[in-house]
Amino acid sequence: MLQKAEVFSSYSVNDVDEAKKFYSEKLGLAVKKVEMGILEFEFPSGQKLMIYPKEDHKPATFTVFNFIVENIEDTVDKLTQSGIKFLQYKGSINTDEKGISRSGDGPTVAWFNDPAGNILSVMQL
Repeated sequence: MLQKAEVFSSYSVNDVDEAKKFYSEKLGLAVKKVEMGILEFEFPSGQKLMIYPKEDHKPATFTVFNFIVENIEDTVDKLTQSGIKFLQYKGSINTDEKGISRSGDGPTVAWFNDPAGNILSVMQL
């Protein structure tokens, strides 16, 4: 029934202005602020992301958005230079000193937080 429906992802932040600055300046995304303080992003592939303000925002404990990249090493280096700090995991998921997980069973992934604590990732398939 929904196979042909257009889709988009959305999640909340506690400070839209801080999020707009982070997503545009640190990640280099084209951000539009629309009605009700909502931020919209449209990607070349046609996918859309909406970030909305929520006073009692609580970040999820899981990844809310993934960026698929061609070269994770280069991407992590560039994002680190822009001030992004990658999360470190030890245990069932292990990351190296850069914050990259190379499990061998799946994609190569590095996770980081936005200013509201939402977990994002860059992923090389």
